[in-house]
Amino acid sequence: MTYKTFSVDIDADGIALLTIDLPDASMNVWNGALIEEFGAWVDDFTTNEAIKGAVITSGKKSGFLAGADLTMLGGAKAGSTKEAFDQAFALNALLRKMETGGQSAKDLSAGKVSAKPVACALNGLALGGGLELALACHYRVVADHPKIQLGMPEVMVGLLPGGGGTQRTPRLIGLQNAAMMIIQGKALDPATAKAQGLVHEVAPAADLIANAKAWVKANPKVTAPWDKKDFKFPGGAGAMDPRAVQLFVGLNAMAHKESKGNFDAIKAILSCLYEGSILPFDTALRVESKYFTKLLSGSQAKNMIRTLFINKQAAEKGAGRPAGVPPVAIKKVGVLGGGLMGSGITHVTVKGGMDVVVLDRSLEDANKAVDYSRKIIDKAVSRGKMTKEAGDAFMARITPTDNYDDLKDVDLIIEAVFERPDVKADVIKKAEAVIGPDVVFASNTSTLPITGLAKNSSRPELFVGLHFFSPVEKMPLLEIIPGELTGLRALAAAFDYNAKIKKTPIVVKDVRGFFTNRVFPPYMGEAMKLVTEGVKPALIENAAKSLGMPIGPLALLDETTLQLGFDVMQSTKKELGDAYQPSGTEDFMELMVVKLGRKGRRFGSGFYDYDAKGERLGLWQGMAEHYPLAAEQPSVEEVKQRLLYIQLIATAQCFEEDVVKDPQSADLGAIFGWGFAPYTGGPMSYIDTVGLENFVRTADNLAQRFGNRFAPPKSFREMDDKGETLYKAAA
Repeated sequence: MTYKTFSVDIDADGIALLTIDLPDASMNVWNGALIEEFGAWVDDFTTNEAIKGAVITSGKKSGFLAGADLTMLGGAKAGSTKEAFDQAFALNALLRKMETGGQSAKDLSAGKVSAKPVACALNGLALGGGLELALACHYRVVADHPKIQLGMPEVMVGLLPGGGGTQRTPRLIGLQNAAMMIIQGKALDPATAKAQGLVHEVAPAADLIANAKAWVKANPKVTAPWDKKDFKFPGGAGAMDPRAVQLFVGLNAMAHKESKGNFDAIKAILSCLYEGSILPFDTALRVESKYFTKLLSGSQAKNMIRTLFINKQAAEKGAGRPAGVPPVAIKKVGVLGGGLMGSGITHVTVKGGMDVVVLDRSLEDANKAVDYSRKIIDKAVSRGKMTKEAGDAFMARITPTDNYDDLKDVDLIIEAVFERPDVKADVIKKAEAVIGPDVVFASNTSTLPITGLAKNSSRPELFVGLHFFSPVEKMPLLEIIPGELTGLRALAAAFDYNAKIKKTPIVVKDVRGFFTNRVFPPYMGEAMKLVTEGVKPALIENAAKSLGMPIGPLALLDETTLQLGFDVMQSTKKELGDAYQPSGTEDFMELMVVKLGRKGRRFGSGFYDYDAKGERLGLWQGMAEHYPLAAEQPSVEEVKQRLLYIQLIATAQCFEEDVVKDPQSADLGAIFGWGFAPYTGGPMSYIDTVGLENFVRTADNLAQRFGNRFAPPKSFREMDDKGETLYKAAA
């Protein structure tokens, strides 16, 4: 039989070499076609006496198999619960049939029958369902390369391993190691996987198939360890084993500490591990599929898959790039400013394979960008993640200068100087005097409108905004801002540059603060208002973390510095004049920054105290002297609701005003821009999940109690009246 998703070659010994190679795909994944054809092959394999065993490998250089096609899973539909379960169990069933050779578990356990041997030659990464396929094979040999990843990252999109991963993994490496691997979604390298017992052999890539075939030939009759009568979990398992009981008590506490109970998938994974450890293997597989079905049919996984995979991938592939514009070649970039942002931009640009000329007022200032990258590279070299030669080659791509003439042959300019219109105007004019006539000029301003800055340019059609986030080398979001006169070539260049540095881009409207800096300040402002109301700072921080934010808003204010917030506030006041709308935090900011000098972590103090190394010591106890604690503190739920809804309202306002053109951009910007709770799928996904009616009603209630800043936008009331939803309305 001929297959489209893989090839089968049977040698003289009757060993079938199955090479998975999905057509027109850069990476192998479990899609509908592969599952169907693999099932047909398993039927033939288990019944065809001419086939004595099999070796499974990949024909892709990109790796073995990266798991399930999440687009397929995200769009999965079923007419009934039974149909949904059957769909989820399909992969489990066919892998189990291959593993048992179609024999019954009872007969295998009694030693009456055996299965045909199947080995897996892992020539690259095996993630999720890819690793689960390998685990269902009787022998696993992996290429000896430290960068190969073997893992189950399903938790990252709200799911659990649905092809036996929650059952085979603990039976191979023990419950504790399996829990750490599956709950955290972290991958193992080949050496660690071998040490833990997840794979049997690590071999040179050239020897993989030969070694796998040799094992198959030497083991004509096999039985999986868990199908043998005397099988026991490594390290113990079961409801009556004191070691396992103690382990699950600890795992539950650890999981709650890390996830705050917000991730349905983590709870389901723990249930699979516990229930599976006290059930027969085939029953345990059905339990796994039951929990998988429940997760896949829930809103949390659907939202996470849509935002964190489908929409993220589309954005990173340039979905917003203007069609029909030829690619813009970018080999050398001029970065104006060697400060924190300029240094970070320099680093990611070189990492993207481009040369950089970094310019500042003096050579000493420009060299700060060199020093910035040198520290990162030296750290990578010292940890064995980069060779010294590669590190030296990286650094050789950076040219510091204080001479504008050195910019004459760059392909793109990125300005990252002080957030002052006059300073930016000066560098725009000086750079444009020497760069080529077709070179795009990008500004990294965080709040100043691009159209206003472009007035200083002699070619505003080639002027665009690129808003990075600090630290640039770690933060994944990039806001692309076209001004009123920005042309298609400049917009295309922004996307082509982003394709090299691999950020998640969103296109936002040219308004003051753009998108993230329109939502982030109200969130920070609400935290400050709570402080001035006498709410315990620790309560504010813990409520935000309980909500799913990565760190508390007060700690985040310290990280971004109150000084920066104060400077932006002063600049905005000056530029808007009488049109400036007070936020209600002006007096507080002036107290902290001007009068008390508590400007943030970088300055040694803020909401928290810090030691000489900048390590956080604890919340500053002196705050109560200026804002006494209220005798009656609000509940955690009330604080959580205020911190959540101030973000939802600000995001909704941006959507209404077309600052973000679609809900997916808003969700991506929120999660990757300021760390909005990822389990929700983003603010727009959250509003859709709770329903517009509930959202409007809750917002109105908060507005009555705490002020008009919580009032929902008019368009959201209208959508509620029409029974619309955000994502369907945009579809």
